[in-house]
Amino acid sequence: MSSTPPVLPRLFHGGASGLNPGDLLVPHPPKVLDGCPICVARAAGESYEVPGVGVIDPPTGRPERIYVTSDREYARFYASRYWLGDLYTVEPVGELEPSTEDFFPTWSVPEARVVGVVSRAVRLTDKQRRTLDRRWGALEDERRRQQLRITPGSGR
Repeated sequence: MSSTPPVLPRLFHGGASGLNPGDLLVPHPPKVLDGCPICVARAAGESYEVPGVGVIDPPTGRPERIYVTSDREYARFYASRYWLGDLYTVEPVGELEPSTEDFFPTWSVPEARVVGVVSRAVRLTDKQRRTLDRRWGALEDERRRQQLRITPGSGR
């Protein structure tokens, strides 16, 4: 048995602004903005559906945990969702569990410690959003293809 700990990828978290190295990220209730029906639904643990579009930003399946990712651009997306949120490098505090909610490589953890600040007041350009949206779609398509290959009764 090796005493060498497993090598973790560099982990990122995008969220609320103003944290510094050493600060602890802990779970918190969803942010509710005045007049935002999507925010109200998320805070109630419900999904908000737009007719003709579908569910918009469903609530997380693990509100008692923090989410971290090895994909910097995906974390930047979440930082940009906050009003001038920040992008951090983090280290897990507690056991990492793979997330099945995301198409990007993501884990949940009870808490995470800020190791560094990558960028403050993150905003994505339209081009960056389109690029991320294309990657998101490709990952979603790949997951569907994998699910079709392992569907019970598919003869495989």
